[in-house]
Amino acid sequence: MTMAGFAGHVVRWQREHGRHQLPWQNTRDPYRVWLSEIMLQQTQVSAVLGYYDRFLQRFPDVAALAAATLDDVLALWGGLGYYSRARNLHRCAQEVMQRFGGAFPRTAAELVTLPGIGRSTAAAIASFCFGERAAILDGNVKRVLTRVLAFEADLASAANERILWDHAEALLPKRDLQEAMPRYTQGLMDLGATLCLPRNPSCLLCPLQGLCAAAREGRQAEFPRKTRKLKRSAESLWLLHARSREGAIWLQKRPTPGVWAGLYCLPVFGDRAALEAALPASARRSLRDAEPFVHVLTHKDLHLHPVAAQLTGAWAAEGAWFEPHQWVKLGLPTPVRKLLEKM
Repeated sequence: MTMAGFAGHVVRWQREHGRHQLPWQNTRDPYRVWLSEIMLQQTQVSAVLGYYDRFLQRFPDVAALAAATLDDVLALWGGLGYYSRARNLHRCAQEVMQRFGGAFPRTAAELVTLPGIGRSTAAAIASFCFGERAAILDGNVKRVLTRVLAFEADLASAANERILWDHAEALLPKRDLQEAMPRYTQGLMDLGATLCLPRNPSCLLCPLQGLCAAAREGRQAEFPRKTRKLKRSAESLWLLHARSREGAIWLQKRPTPGVWAGLYCLPVFGDRAALEAALPASARRSLRDAEPFVHVLTHKDLHLHPVAAQLTGAWAAEGAWFEPHQWVKLGLPTPVRKLLEKM
């Protein structure tokens, strides 16, 4: 096997052994492909399946999504995380309607100008839907390519990542692009998701085993190389769980930017003293501390301290009372939704 046969082996393997039953496969509808690509960013397929179906039922096309309110989109996205994706999804749908008359552009160069669509996502949409010869380079594909090539350079460097992009483009199919590009793109994704795993890769089943320098040298665990580690931080927040006598909950919309931007949330405070100071004296006597818990974000651990209180009337400049049948339909941060359901 020579490196010239790389693309052909990926295409043939995908046809015979790749994934074919995911709901966003076997379509060239750019709206459906785009929706799946955004949802799958940093999210497992198993977590996306239900959300994808619900989104299509509620927003069957880009026009329906563009016409929706951001609150509706965030409510349907609730629990999937990385909420900036939902905000960009909504903005992107509106720009597709405004700039392109409701039809997604057909090239990666134009797609990448839309909100929330980066170079790899643009290439995936253009490849799957329009057969464009465009390279993707998501996390799984980086692992496949750096192992095959024994790409030693540190991907913490943007310059080194650009070199890997050049390699990815050089390996693309060169003919029959309308059929080959969708299978090739899907094949690289499938290899990274099913065989070329971060730990214990299934090299004996891989169609690229004969090409793979890392497998040949027994160095699979060394790739990809990225020395810069994300620094984790921690933050403590106090959440006011204010309930009216009628059972309604006081919620405020979170500012943008910031944690949980754009979502409805219990009032958030930096410490318990600030929480108490925001309440009328009559309400402070009703305060009751609930069990604190930790919510893990990508780069930060949130130490959350719920404090329950009984209140009457509007007590803050921002926010409103929401009864249970109302707040269940809102876009809420996952830990807040779980807290409300429990308390």
